[in-house]
Amino acid sequence: MKLLFIPGSGGGKEEWYYQTRHFPGSEAVVLPGHPEGEPCTSIDEYVEWLRGYIQKKCYQDVVLAGHSMGSAIALLYGLKYGTELKALVLIGSGARLRVLPAMLEMLRKMTPTDPAWMKFAEDFYQNVTPEVKQVVLQERLQIGLAVTLNDLLCCDKFDIMDKVSAIKLPTLLICSSEDQMTPVKYTKFLADKIENSVQVIIPGGTHWVYLEKPSEVNRVIEEFLAHLS
Repeated sequence: MKLLFIPGSGGGKEEWYYQTRHFPGSEAVVLPGHPEGEPCTSIDEYVEWLRGYIQKKCYQDVVLAGHSMGSAIALLYGLKYGTELKALVLIGSGARLRVLPAMLEMLRKMTPTDPAWMKFAEDFYQNVTPEVKQVVLQERLQIGLAVTLNDLLCCDKFDIMDKVSAIKLPTLLICSSEDQMTPVKYTKFLADKIENSVQVIIPGGTHWVYLEKPSEVNRVIEEFLAHLS
């Protein structure tokens, strides 16, 4: 079984700091443009890139684990190429990922050296332990403002609400009780629509629950993978 972690908008492999260190043989995928090369301009393009990556590596029994935009990539991959996967793990997910227009407009007005951009990025990780926060924040700032905006625009266009019930893969849905970007109702919608799914709500975390409460998240994933085996 190959467990692949896919980051959210503007994120890199260190977003999965706790998970790749916990799960032997797992891998955090570095998406194009994050920071090398050019980012894809839609969730569908990211899916096609990821499919090529998996085929090139000859990975088998793949479990895709994604957060936010990464979960959208995993969902669409499961919808288009479900027979090529073993299961899905979706954290802070939704069948539709609208982004607040005010947030997009704010980012459009920022520059890479703008203190407001640095504060925007840092606020993501306010509940993460300082040593890990420094690692993931440095990576996010290196990936940069333009890629973060690009990815959020990809999310804003993503909508498979009328198709998601066609996914038949075993699916683990993780959300935190205080997630305001992808609230619990998003996860409940997926749980209602995906027949072979299990939903877990983790108390107290935010949209970055996998960094804030890694022990709880890792335990839930571990139990799910054990059932697959």
